[in-house]
Amino acid sequence: MGIKTVRRLAADIMGVGENKVWISPDRMSDASSALTRDDVKALILQGVIRAEPLRGVSRYRGRMNDALKRKGRGGPGSRKGSIGARRDSKKRWTAHTRAQRDYLRKVKTVLKESSYRRLYLKIKGGEFKSRAQLAHYIKDNNLIK
Repeated sequence: MGIKTVRRLAADIMGVGENKVWISPDRMSDASSALTRDDVKALILQGVIRAEPLRGVSRYRGRMNDALKRKGRGGPGSRKGSIGARRDSKKRWTAHTRAQRDYLRKVKTVLKESSYRRLYLKIKGGEFKSRAQLAHYIKDNNLIK
């Protein structure tokens, strides 16, 4: 069997690519004399053939970028795309609305009669920017029992 075939079989057995198969230059004759798949397996066990370690993705550039961001680099000039393209407006709306509705549900027991439904509809209408603004509105308008 040729070295190319041995390399292909070894790659298949070890589950790596053909370029990752290392065959010992000293024992090249043993490798080329292998006739069956079992012979190739035996050579792998002997250490004549082995898989080179896979290279991972380096985090160097990522760490460097994080360090620069901590220093305050990377402002509006590095942004490509509008705010709507960078952060989906529907998802932002959903997150705000859910947070406000959760808060409203928590304070429902201490609210005055009929103010829950009115506040719920105001949230739906987008009257409050945040949960904090909703809390201020409740406090300022004396809607707590």
